[in-house]
Amino acid sequence: MSPLAAARHEADELLLGLVEALRAAGLTVPTDRSQAFLAAVATLGAQDPDRTRAAGRATVCAGPADLALFDLVFDAWFARPARPGLPSPPALAPSRVASVDAVPADGNDGDPAADPELHAVAATGSEVLRHRDVALLDSAQRRRLAALFEALDPAAPLRRGARRRPARRGRIDVSRTARASMRQGGEPARLLHHRPRPRRRRVVLLVDVSGSMTPYADALLRLAHRFVLRAGTDVEVFTFGTRLTRVTRALRVREPEQALARVGLAVPDWSGGTRLGESLQGFLDRWGRPGLARGAVVVVFSDGWERGDPALLGEQAARLGRLAHRTVWVNPHRGKPGYRPVQGGVVAVLPHIDDFLAGHTMATYDELVEVVRGA
Repeated sequence: MSPLAAARHEADELLLGLVEALRAAGLTVPTDRSQAFLAAVATLGAQDPDRTRAAGRATVCAGPADLALFDLVFDAWFARPARPGLPSPPALAPSRVASVDAVPADGNDGDPAADPELHAVAATGSEVLRHRDVALLDSAQRRRLAALFEALDPAAPLRRGARRRPARRGRIDVSRTARASMRQGGEPARLLHHRPRPRRRRVVLLVDVSGSMTPYADALLRLAHRFVLRAGTDVEVFTFGTRLTRVTRALRVREPEQALARVGLAVPDWSGGTRLGESLQGFLDRWGRPGLARGAVVVVFSDGWERGDPALLGEQAARLGRLAHRTVWVNPHRGKPGYRPVQGGVVAVLPHIDDFLAGHTMATYDELVEVVRGA
C-alpha cells in the first residue's frame, strides 16, 4: 500500500471509530451515512477539524436533535474541551478505543478522554489491530474490527470490452473519420481514434465454512459482504463445507449484522466437515462451466484440510484454472510463522492457482483487495 493510501486508510479508521462512539452513545448511524461521512471528509480534507465537524453534522446527524450529542462525542473523541453548560463527554467512546491495544507503553491507562493525543493513540490501536490474527480477538476487538471493514473499498477488476469509445489516441476510427470527411464535402478530415471500452470482470468468492475455518468465517463473510456492496452485480459468493450454498442474495442487505444473520440461516453445513473436491466439482458443474467462472477472478478461502480425495481436488482446481481468468487461494495459516504448505488439499491445488495469499489479519485482507482490483 502506498504511503498516501495508508494515510487515507488510517484517517478512515479514525473517523469510523468516531461513528462507533456515536452509536455507542445512542445515535442511530446507518452504514450509508457513515460512508457519506468518509466521502465528505475525503472531499473537504481531514486536516481542518472544523470542516470534519461540519461534514459529520451534515452527513451523520438525522436532524437538529442529534447535533448536540454529535458535538459532545466529537469533542471527546478528539480530546477537545466540552462546551460550557453541557454534561461531560461520555467515556464510552475513548474506552472502546483504549481496549484495542491502545494502552501506552509506560502503562498509563488513565482516562483517554483527557489525553491530548487521543486521536493518535486511536490510530495506533487500529494499526495494531490490523495486524492481529482475527481468530485470537476477544469480543470487544471483534466489534472494533467489524467497524474497520467499512473502510475497505473492494472493486471488480477491469477488462477490455468488445465495444469501443472515442479517444485521442488508439486505433483509427475509420467510420467516424469517413463520416466527418463526407460532412466536409469529401475534403480530408482530421483522423479520429477509438479505444476499447473497459468492462468490469466478474469476481467469484468461495468461502470455506467447515469446522476448521470457523474462527475466520465471520471475518471472511464480512469481507465478502464488502465485495458485494461495492462491486454489486459483478460479485457472486458461495459457501462450502460438505455442500455448496449460494449466499449472494443474503449478502446484498446493507447492514452487515443482518446480512451475516441471513447467511447463517441459509447455510446448512456450518462448522461441519470439509469436502473441497466435491464442493468445487459441484460449483464447476452447476455454475462455473456454464459461465459464472469463465473469465472471472475466483477467490477460494480455505485452509486446505480435505477429508475427501486430494486427487479429485487437484483435478477440479485444474478445471477451475482453465476456466477462470485468475485463481486466488487464500489460506488463513499462510502468513503465520512456521507454516508449511504440506496439507494434502493445499499440495493438490498449488500447481493450478495463480496466487497463494494469507488471510488471517485485516492487513492481509487489504492485500487481497488490491490483488483482485489489479487482476
